[in-house]
Amino acid sequence: MTINCKGILIDLNSPIVMGVLNLTPDSFYDGGKFKNPTSILKQVKKMLDEGASILDLGAYSSRPGAEHVSEDEELLRLLPIINLILKEFPDCILSIDTFRSKVANKSLQLGAAIINDISAGNLDNKIFEIVAHHQVPYIMMHMKGTPQNMKELTDYDDLIKDLITYFSDRVAVARATKINDIIIDPGFGFAKTTAQNFQLLTHFDLFKTFDLPLLAGLSRKSMIYKTLNLKPAQALNGTTALHMIALQNGANILRAHDVKEAKECITLFQELVANRISI
Repeated sequence: MTINCKGILIDLNSPIVMGVLNLTPDSFYDGGKFKNPTSILKQVKKMLDEGASILDLGAYSSRPGAEHVSEDEELLRLLPIINLILKEFPDCILSIDTFRSKVANKSLQLGAAIINDISAGNLDNKIFEIVAHHQVPYIMMHMKGTPQNMKELTDYDDLIKDLITYFSDRVAVARATKINDIIIDPGFGFAKTTAQNFQLLTHFDLFKTFDLPLLAGLSRKSMIYKTLNLKPAQALNGTTALHMIALQNGANILRAHDVKEAKECITLFQELVANRISI
C-alpha cells in the first residue's frame, strides 16, 4: 500500500506520522504559536528530525465553532509558508489542510504534495478536479455541515453504517474524477459526540473494507481531554493511549502534534506485531 508524493512512493504498510503545523491564530491547541519564519522553520525541523514523513499545514481553523476565514486570508497565511518551508527543506512532503479548490491549486503549484480535505469535496466539489489534475494523494474526511455548525449535526441512523455509505459515495466520485491515491479519515471530533468518537475508534477497523489507507486524527482532541477533565495541553498521554488503539485497528497514518511520541508509539506497536505468536 503506497501513495505517490511528487514522484516519491511512501510505503504505508508500515504506519507513518503526519506532523501538524497550524498557521491559524485560533487552533484549539497550538493556535498562534508559530507566528514568524524562525519559529515555523524551527518547528518544521523538529518534526522532521523526530520522524515525521509528512507535514500537514492548515491556515483555516476547523475546530468546532471556529470563525469563518476568507479565501484570500487563507492564501495569505499559507502560500508564503509553503515557499519558506520548501526553500529550506526542499524534500519535505507537505500536505495542505484545505477544502477550497483555489487554495489547493495554488498550494500544489508551489510544490505541496497532498491535499487534506475535511469535507471530502462537499464544500467545494471542484477540488476533485484540481487533485486529479495534479495527480496527488487526496485525504477525504467525514464531516457534516461546516466547522461553524457541525456540533449541532450529531444525529445518525447508525454511525458506522452512515460513514461507510458516505465514504462509498465520496470514493466513487473521486475515482470517477481519476484521483488515484485516496486516504480515508473518519473525522474524530467532527459532527460527533464524545461517545460517538469512542464508538468510531472501537470500530475503526471496519473502514479497512475500502482497502485504502486510513488516517487517525486523534491528537489532543476533546474526546481525550474532556473525558479526562484536562486541558488540551495536558492530553499527550491520552493521545498516545488512543494512538495505540488506532494502530491496532488498522491506522496507516497518525496525524499528530507530537511527532516524537507518535513515532515511539508506532515503534512499540511494530514490535508487538513482530512478536505475535500464533496458537
